[in-house]
Parts: sequence; C-alpha cells; structure tokens
Amino acid sequence: MTALFWVVKLLTTGAGETSSDFLVSRLNPIVGVGIGFVLFAVAMTLQYRVTRYVPVVYWFAVVMVSVFGTMCADVLHVGLGVPYLMSAPAFAVILAVVFALWRRSEGTLSIHSITTRRRETFYWLSVLATFALGTATGDLTATTFHLGYLASGLVFVVVILVPAVGHAAKLFGPVLAFWFAYVVTRPIGASFADWMGVSHARSGLGWGTGPVSLVLLVVIAALVGVLSIRSRGGAGSRVPRRG
Repeated sequence: MTALFWVVKLLTTGAGETSSDFLVSRLNPIVGVGIGFVLFAVAMTLQYRVTRYVPVVYWFAVVMVSVFGTMCADVLHVGLGVPYLMSAPAFAVILAVVFALWRRSEGTLSIHSITTRRRETFYWLSVLATFALGTATGDLTATTFHLGYLASGLVFVVVILVPAVGHAAKLFGPVLAFWFAYVVTRPIGASFADWMGVSHARSGLGWGTGPVSLVLLVVIAALVGVLSIRSRGGAGSRVPRRG
C-alpha cells in the first residue's frame, strides 16, 4: 500500500459519511437509502466484471461501499432506534465472523492473495462491515460519549498510530496491521467530515454536508486520475485484483 492509497481511503470515508447524510436529509430517507443501494449495486456489478485492478472502478466501489455502509449503521440507529453502544459491538462481531469464515475458507486474509471471485466476495463483505463498524464507532465517541466530532477524529488519529508503530516494531504482521488501520480510517475520515459539515449547534463548522461531499469527491476523482496514470505505467498501488 502506498501513501496515496491511504489518502484516498481516508477521503472516501469522509465522502461516504457526508454523502449519506446529504441524501437522507435532503430526500425522503427511504428514497435516499434506495438510491444509495442502487449505486452500491451498480458499483459492485462493475467491480465484478473487471478481472484486474482498474482504479476508477475500484475506488467507485469503495466510495459506494462507504455511502451504503454509513446508511446501514444509520438505519439501525435512526430508523430502528438501536443505540451505538449496541450496534458498534454488533458490527464488530459481524466483521469478526466474516474474517473467520474467510480465514477458514482461504487460509489467509492477505489482500494480495485475492485472485478468485470467492476471495473477492470475502474482501468486499469485510470492507462493508468495516465501514459500518467505523461509522457506528465514530458516532459512538462523538455523540454518545459527547466528545464531539473534532475530538473524536483526533482520538482515532492517535489510535491509528497503534498499527503503524506495531508494524514498524514487528509486533504486528502486515495483515493485522492493514486491517487494523483499514477499520480505523473510517471513524477518522467520518469524524472530520462531520465536523466540517454539521451545524455550529452540533459542534461543527457548518459548511454543509453537500458542499463537503462535493469537494471530497472532486479531490478523490483527481487522485484516482493520478492512480490510473500510475497503474497504466506499472507504478500503481497494489490493491486487490483477480487473475
């Protein structure tokens, strides 16, 4: 994974959070979730049609998983009234089950071993679970624990140093370090995006979820363009692909 991969990943977490909030707040929530699901299904269909890493297709899928994963967490809390103290552990259990089934079936959780459709399915199920888990955890610290979005984001910035330091010190293997960091990027990006988008009354900057989403998506598109150029030149980030 290159630094650019992690930058784009962080931006997708923020874009998914604010885009989801924008859709369900500006439209009927059922319509908003429906649009999110349709775009998620389109993105997954495109991703499964390619047989190699195509940056535009891959990152479109990640963005839509981010949006739909946010919606899954928010539907439980807002729509069904499930508190984050319950949904966050539940999503953690779901992620653990996916990892356990993946490890038992394929013998490894390494993203560099994703060369079959079954492994790719496990990968995307894991990604969806990490986004839902990260959303619930970020909202848990920001709202339930009353840290606010900025403080919550800073807390997770500290947390993400754990896999970085652990891997550098050879305490964590690359697979554990990757997935640890992958999960934590979600509440980091979502917390800072919420801080920029929500109103002053909610301890935010009040820029609006629509404008924040638009800026993040434009930056993501520009960086994915860079990744596409690098990929064609053989210098792109190593991310899951099928043979």
